[in-house]
Amino acid sequence: MNDALPALKEVIARYGLSAKKNLGQNFILDVNLLNKIVRYAKINDPQAFESGSVIEVGPGPGGLTRAILANNPNHLIVIEKDLRCLKALSDIQSVFPSKMDILTDDALNVKVNELGKPPRAIIANLPYNISTLLLIQWLKRIENFSSLTLMFQKEVAERLIAKPNCAHYGRLSILTQWLCHAEILFKVPPSCFVPPPKVTSAIVCLKPRPQPLAPARMDLLEKVTAAAFNQRRKMLRSSLKSVGNPDKLCQNANIDPCMRAQDVPIEAFCALARSLEN
Repeated sequence: MNDALPALKEVIARYGLSAKKNLGQNFILDVNLLNKIVRYAKINDPQAFESGSVIEVGPGPGGLTRAILANNPNHLIVIEKDLRCLKALSDIQSVFPSKMDILTDDALNVKVNELGKPPRAIIANLPYNISTLLLIQWLKRIENFSSLTLMFQKEVAERLIAKPNCAHYGRLSILTQWLCHAEILFKVPPSCFVPPPKVTSAIVCLKPRPQPLAPARMDLLEKVTAAAFNQRRKMLRSSLKSVGNPDKLCQNANIDPCMRAQDVPIEAFCALARSLEN
């Protein structure tokens, strides 16, 4: 493949693919780094490569796309809304016509969980401006995915894996770990991107749990965590007033209403969600 396609820098120059800030674009040109990301993804989810589907969001000029194809996936689907990138992606597709499909759309509007056939793995250097929105969408359909290997800003990645009694622990930590095993694989410095962002990034692997960590309805779990962390320094008996009677909710969930949100474990938030439902 390397012989059949020009270097990424040449592709960017040929098609005028300067990264757009309003699209949250930062391109990775380091082939070794791109291959490293895909190797981790394949090790964590070999069946998606062997017999399922690999889905990439925001491929841009196709650096990560090339690395995925070099690892011989059964089927690759890329989702790109930036029409400027289509020629570069079509060039790659011409080398792998039976392996790769291009979907021109905004990933926020795509039912990614219905693309291709299972098992489905997502591998993506996510646009930073919509990374959290995309993740929450996918968490709501997590049973349709076998793994997610995603690039986030380091601060977001730390929130995904944060535990109680930690400054990074919050609503996103709870929703993610309730449904997935989350791990930061490695960090990526700004110098690896074009243009270099102002923040360090990190690659996160999410492996869906066979069952959620504890029983709860996701909409109610979102509701109680949003209320609790909206005033994270206040006791639950104060922060939960917007969703119901805090003392009654806590009593039914067997939780001390004097606790603060950042000290409440995931299973206890699930108990609060069940208390709210009842």
